[in-house]
Amino acid sequence: MNFELFVVKRLINANKDKSSISSPIIKIAITAIAIGVVMMLVSFATGLGLQEKIRDKIAAFNGHIIITNYDNNSSEVTLQPVSKDQDFYPEFKSVAGITHVQGTATKAGIIRTTDDFEGVIVKGVGSDYDWSFFKDFLVEGKLPDYSSNLNDEVLISRYLANRLHLKVGDRAPTYFLREGRERPFVRGFKIVGIYDSGFQDFDELYLIADLRHIQKLNGWKDDEVGNFEVFIDDFDQLDEKWKEVYLNTGSFLDAQHIGQKYYNIFEWLSLFDFNIGLIIGIMILVAGINMITALLVLILERTQMIGIFKALGTQDWSIRKMFLYNAGYLILLGLFWGNVIGLGILFIQKYFKLIPLDPETYYVSEVPIFIHWDYILAVNLGTLILCMLMLLIPSMIISKISPVKSIKFE
Repeated sequence: MNFELFVVKRLINANKDKSSISSPIIKIAITAIAIGVVMMLVSFATGLGLQEKIRDKIAAFNGHIIITNYDNNSSEVTLQPVSKDQDFYPEFKSVAGITHVQGTATKAGIIRTTDDFEGVIVKGVGSDYDWSFFKDFLVEGKLPDYSSNLNDEVLISRYLANRLHLKVGDRAPTYFLREGRERPFVRGFKIVGIYDSGFQDFDELYLIADLRHIQKLNGWKDDEVGNFEVFIDDFDQLDEKWKEVYLNTGSFLDAQHIGQKYYNIFEWLSLFDFNIGLIIGIMILVAGINMITALLVLILERTQMIGIFKALGTQDWSIRKMFLYNAGYLILLGLFWGNVIGLGILFIQKYFKLIPLDPETYYVSEVPIFIHWDYILAVNLGTLILCMLMLLIPSMIISKISPVKSIKFE
């Protein structure tokens, strides 16, 4: 073993010799591995980041699972009320993994100013509402407080505020139609905060107001809401939890998860998994081919040395291990530089947000980054193991080298 380690060191030192024939090939192989690692890390971080960011934004406006009446209503407006007197409210104790349940309601309205008007969906929320998402979305003002008496405070999106030339402190006269009434109802909401989720499909639509306004406008009782929004702690279990929620609600209630409601968006997001897999496969293949080339050049360059080892009685597998150890060193070198460059790029984008995106196309305003040690470790171990396995076959050429012919080889 000491003899093998001595040879490995000699091989490594030889690779560092700039005059070596194999030096350019080795540099190309190391560069290919480094670039491959960078591409794989970026693919994982951006693909998973975009999926997580868009999921969270959709959940912020809908919850993960929506419980409603069976009324065949496919619009964004809730028509039939649901009583709060449910076994699953305010805590869904019959299903594990449910973190929060909140009652909401929506009603169509029109905000009219002296110069312009916009159609909106007024979303009524109550004291049970989880504001954690909107704390991140808030860009100006404060969040409204609906924990005490009925008030006119509302949260409007920056998109609507800019189109209607409104700002924090302004009044937003909002008109509502009611069945059987010729004249619309008017509510003079006061803007106390402006949010920007970056998801324009929602930002151009929703105005957040006190749930009690929707109850009064619809003639509902104080214990009636339009639907229940259910949040879970693990999105990967969405289908499983949805089935459990559906089975644990009344026979007159329906349950739908956001993957069903926004099928097209989630179908588009699922394509990122295929893209990530494709990029990983291509990068590992390219890195493996370059390492195979480098290994073959190393073997051919040291044919005489291999012949001498064989003449001294060294087993073929022992000689192969020497070259595989050396190849492993080159792979680790490429992994090191790939991680330094790749993680550097990811952390810069995560904290400085230098690369923007079109929110109308991607639903986010900048490239989102998700960094987790699980996939970083998987990329490094996977690249090392797969490249080493790919090198086993070309290293078999050593067994075909004849000691007599190789010693004469120039």
